[in-house]
Amino acid sequence: MEKMILKTDMPDITFLKSGKVRDIYDLGDSLLMIASDRISAFDVVLPNGIPGKGKILTQISNYWFRQMEDIIQNHLIATDVDKYPSRCHKYRDQLEGRSMLVKKAEQIPVECIVRGYLSGSGWKEYQKTGMVCGIKLPEGLKESSRLESPIFTPSTKAEQGHDMNISFEETVKIVGPEMAAKLRDMSLKIYSKAREVAEKKGIIIADTKFEFGLYDNELILIDEILTPDSSRFWSARTYEPGKGQDSYDKQIIRDYLLTLDWDQTYPGPELPGYIVEKAIERYLEIFNIIVS
Repeated sequence: MEKMILKTDMPDITFLKSGKVRDIYDLGDSLLMIASDRISAFDVVLPNGIPGKGKILTQISNYWFRQMEDIIQNHLIATDVDKYPSRCHKYRDQLEGRSMLVKKAEQIPVECIVRGYLSGSGWKEYQKTGMVCGIKLPEGLKESSRLESPIFTPSTKAEQGHDMNISFEETVKIVGPEMAAKLRDMSLKIYSKAREVAEKKGIIIADTKFEFGLYDNELILIDEILTPDSSRFWSARTYEPGKGQDSYDKQIIRDYLLTLDWDQTYPGPELPGYIVEKAIERYLEIFNIIVS
């Protein structure tokens, strides 16, 4: 089985911060971003992870970054450890396949979510109000309905705890009207291309999340892109509106956790081996479909 890395350990390189999945180190004029095998559910990082998950996420992101280069540049400098600063080379076992050397961009404090189908929190909100993030949708839509035009539904970016859905007007208050419009238009453009590419592979991208930064005053893609941790992928073959769909992501883990007497606060429960195995299979399946 793939060696599991839950936390990186590189004591002579300046540690910057840890997110739910990634550890970030400061190399001076660049950053080193490493995708661990940690897994979170309901915004809680669980005690055990999914072996090899960080590598799968990184390789899928790299694939999509390349696909989008004709639309927008990204933060990637290198993914080959040999091209990293020499002081990183001794940590090859922690870096190989799961890390990126990236530009130091100024992060824009908004999660840019695009929904092409009605699912998750969007479906819940639509049932109550007929809207998603302030956008009025047609009446009579079902769970998992395809939206005629994809919608931009941003959220706040929380370091800890839950991100909160916000309206476009609230986005304008955070980043200004020009940047808000640019984030919306670019997010929809990227999603549109990704949806086209994925559909040829028999995959529906129901919704996804992008993060952007400014580098040399230019808007670029940062963090990850179109992975099973940031997107809902469904099989076009089994898609059927009117119910929840089988997702190529950590839904297996969420479903298991919902059977437990757990209040969705830290610390989370340890995952049993058979759930970890099922999750590995699911991540590998979408990796092979997308990247092949």
